[in-house]
Amino acid sequence: MDGIIEGIGSAIEAISLVDTHEHTMLESERNDYAVDFSYLFGHYNSSDLVSAGMSPSLMEAVRLPMHHYRLQFVKRLNLRRYVPEPQREDMSLEQRWKALEPFWEAIRNTAYAKATLIAAKDLFGVDDFNTDTYVELSSAIAESRTNNWYRYVMKEKARIEIAILDLQTTEVDRSLFAPVVRLDDFIDVRSRQDLSFLEKKSQKAIHSLDHLAEAMRIVMERYAEEGAVGIKTALAYIRTLQYDKVSHHEAELAFNKIARHLGEGPSFFEAKPLQDYMMHQVIRCAIDRDLPLQIHTGLQEGNENIITNSNPTDLINLFVEYREARFDLFHGGYPFVHQWATLAKNFANVYADLCWVNLISPEMGRRLLHELIETVPGNKIMAFGGDSITVEIAYAHAKMTRQVVSRVLSDKVSEGYMSEDEAVRLARKILRDNPASLFRLPLDS
Repeated sequence: MDGIIEGIGSAIEAISLVDTHEHTMLESERNDYAVDFSYLFGHYNSSDLVSAGMSPSLMEAVRLPMHHYRLQFVKRLNLRRYVPEPQREDMSLEQRWKALEPFWEAIRNTAYAKATLIAAKDLFGVDDFNTDTYVELSSAIAESRTNNWYRYVMKEKARIEIAILDLQTTEVDRSLFAPVVRLDDFIDVRSRQDLSFLEKKSQKAIHSLDHLAEAMRIVMERYAEEGAVGIKTALAYIRTLQYDKVSHHEAELAFNKIARHLGEGPSFFEAKPLQDYMMHQVIRCAIDRDLPLQIHTGLQEGNENIITNSNPTDLINLFVEYREARFDLFHGGYPFVHQWATLAKNFANVYADLCWVNLISPEMGRRLLHELIETVPGNKIMAFGGDSITVEIAYAHAKMTRQVVSRVLSDKVSEGYMSEDEAVRLARKILRDNPASLFRLPLDS
């Protein structure tokens, strides 16, 4: 078994990854915000800290530099998410560590924390994060603000050939990233203010349902011409994934109710027919441009979310109707993992994307990959997407994913389920070739 693990592990280490999903901040922004240990708490750790009992306002005070970036991030993606104000803004580095310490000790068993420790050790040379090292780690992070840091971490350390970036901009370093974009703001329409925003975005007056659909298509075409490789939707954070097929008339009634309302607008339930209709329009537009559609399913980042909104089985009517579309289902659907895997098995137009999963739970990643290998055609499985706003956590996630894939494929070989050569070929597919094919990415051989 040791020989199998070593052989497969070496082969997997040599594979240049195609990363299906990142939120990595622009490197120029990173150089503004990577000032101390709080930089590594800009994303997932914060969810576990709050779950452990840390107040959201104290957590924001501890990660104050990254708090300012989170505000920009939410605004950039036009998310309807509340970011609490910091409890105070005059805390020293020592005070912020003291406030964090008991909660860090509470969460350091989680996979999010383990990824943080991997990044601290491998990229900043700090073996642990504790009272004795938080100043050293902070200094190492601040000193890493160089213009070639991203290339060093992604290319040299993580061996990521290209990462698909969800940051609502097509102005990215194309040697490192390929952009996907969101059209959720054309779907999640609830007020006249929303319509005004979309008019500015599309440079088109919107006075009817048809105008709204045309404005969406204008923006989609612009993104495609600018090199977007796909469309991303994350509406499971704020609504159900059940997008009913509604008539033009039903959607128009909802649009008119919104357009003539001078206040905040109708309730979600009144607006839902319009939103459902517009999701169908987005899918049709994606088909016309031959762009895959990435869909958030399963666990939502942050706290106190409504997990039942993100059940992937609610999407079945879309899979049935739009056979020409390519649906990239995210995050293993966790915790709806078996339903999610079944969808990829049953529908030719559904792809199984494990982005984020190995950062949530490597054990779940192993179990789910075992199941996928036994149930889903190997050309539809994608094993890695770092799904982080920091390149360092993406590195750690890549390392964790290589370990997961090595362990699972080694088990499959030792069980006699497949040969070692077959396992290595499958590893290349799920870590590189499949996402490259789905997103039409030209890669080095």
